[in-house]
Amino acid sequence: MQMQQLPADYDISTDTHRLDVDVIHQFLTEDAYWSRGIPRSVVERAIGNSLCFGVYHRTAQVGFARVVTDKSTFALLADVFILREHRGQGLSKGLVRNIVAHQDLQGLRRFLLVTSDAHGLYSQFGFEPVGTPSRFMEVVRPDIYRSA
Repeated sequence: MQMQQLPADYDISTDTHRLDVDVIHQFLTEDAYWSRGIPRSVVERAIGNSLCFGVYHRTAQVGFARVVTDKSTFALLADVFILREHRGQGLSKGLVRNIVAHQDLQGLRRFLLVTSDAHGLYSQFGFEPVGTPSRFMEVVRPDIYRSA
């Protein structure tokens, strides 16, 4: 896999003190097809229980991803985004590259993600369609964040 530098003035960090929960919550609740309406308290709890990666332009957060993992055998990549005005610069590739190279995510037996539209991005990093989907089961509540 060819390594490329991020554009000038951008960096990626796992420092949770740098995360801008307002930016993350706004994107997830308003722009992400998978989490519209998600309560801020749920976002905060998810961040607190995940390995998080922030993408920053100077000091402003412009991207995010989190990994739910036991750091031994399993990980699930979730909530990956780059704000629209910062797309097209290779930031998503840089983010995924940093995630798959992270020391706590090496030697995992299974690394999963769910996507509707970014198969091309993730396949560059070894992700493939589930080989035996009949082994997987799920409980899905797509409207869980919508008010009754």
